[in-house]
Amino acid sequence: MRITITGGGGFLGWHLAEKFSDCEVNLFDFDSSLFSAVSGNQSCFVGDIRNVRDLEFAIVDSDIVIHAAAALPLAPKKDIFETNVLGTRNVLEVSRKMNVKKVVYVSSTAVYGVPDHHPLVESDQMKGVGSYGESKVLAELECMKAREKGMIIPVVRPKTFIGPERLGVFEILFDWVYSGTKIPVIGDGKNKYQLLDVADLVSAIELLINSDDESCNGCFNVGASDFSSVCDDLGELFKFSKKGSRIFPTNAAFAKSALAILELLNLSPLYKWVYGTADQDSWVDTAKLQKLGWSPSYSNSDTLIRTYKWYLENRNSFSNAGTGHRVPWKQGALALIKKFL
Repeated sequence: MRITITGGGGFLGWHLAEKFSDCEVNLFDFDSSLFSAVSGNQSCFVGDIRNVRDLEFAIVDSDIVIHAAAALPLAPKKDIFETNVLGTRNVLEVSRKMNVKKVVYVSSTAVYGVPDHHPLVESDQMKGVGSYGESKVLAELECMKAREKGMIIPVVRPKTFIGPERLGVFEILFDWVYSGTKIPVIGDGKNKYQLLDVADLVSAIELLINSDDESCNGCFNVGASDFSSVCDDLGELFKFSKKGSRIFPTNAAFAKSALAILELLNLSPLYKWVYGTADQDSWVDTAKLQKLGWSPSYSNSDTLIRTYKWYLENRNSFSNAGTGHRVPWKQGALALIKKFL
């Protein structure tokens, strides 16, 4: 089986390539420096999903396409919509022309916007907030149009997923925990916030690839089954670290206003989707995926600790900051706040 992975040099792409190492795998990404050591069964293609010709070179003769490439919320608005909407349209159209059997699209629970009930189910209204959430809604609409042409397109909507190789905003958390700093949370931290281990997301994608066309041709929420409040889950991480960190509650309205100003001034890497919902309950129902035989292996606290262990083993090797999930983010004004906690 030949699999093409868009976003093949990213956090999820890296784990997918590891999982499918026995298959012929084409890794497609915009930057060759993102590719790790390549095995004998893997080929790397440097290109842009906004360019049809680039995609044709990578997707030709593929049986499966896993479309994981996306512009993240820190990217310019124009890039977000062009990459996430136009790029998805291109991936689907090229895959259709190349007679690809299935395209697994990696969407996001950001399509649900700010929820007014829990748990969220796949049939709930899509009302994405911000450029990223809106672009993911539009990308899913492209998937719906392609299904009408006979394509098989499983769509996964994962919660925030972490694991080895994940940095980004979580590198900030782990840096503060390693330093024994108080960890500010927006609000009192008693809200329930579901996470997901990348290994469980990969197993969900593998299941959908191997499922029959009729049962997999839809949308599927993916998230941990075992999760608690922000305070409790972070508390387990603090216990493991033995560094003395503890929760520092904040006034939610004040904290959000302050972070909005810092974001406007480009002094904080935290964007609205991160801080705007951080004090709210957030979890999805995964019964639909579980009916196909999927079951997550990691709880929230398990995956936080697993990722922190990897951070400890590799913290001295992190290099340049950036905006992706496999590099540290510049802390900006947050680094100054850290000194006073």
